[in-house]
Amino acid sequence: MLRKLKKILYRSITNKEISYEELIKMSKEKLVYLIDVRSSQEFEEGHLDGAINISVYNIENEVEKIIKNKEEVIIVYCSSGTRSKNAKNILEKLGYTNVYNLKNGIDKLWVSS
Repeated sequence: MLRKLKKILYRSITNKEISYEELIKMSKEKLVYLIDVRSSQEFEEGHLDGAINISVYNIENEVEKIIKNKEEVIIVYCSSGTRSKNAKNILEKLGYTNVYNLKNGIDKLWVSS
């Protein structure tokens, strides 16, 4: 099990993107902060279980109030992956070291279900 987690983490570290399946596996193994960076209206229309909503436009000012340890695992997502890539870059500039982007966002998850 630990070997699989290391493999997932290594792959994620190299490109800093994570699939939904990898997100599920990782969240079972350790504490993961899941941040939905869409608007509050989009968040209210539907979001992943356990996610907190911090809009990409507010993330720089709000994240440190919620996640003080900059080594925590953070996974950001949006509809298609574009806003969350921007949010990931902002978080890394703030000094967060374990930030991942949910590959392709959540729109494709809901279309396939």
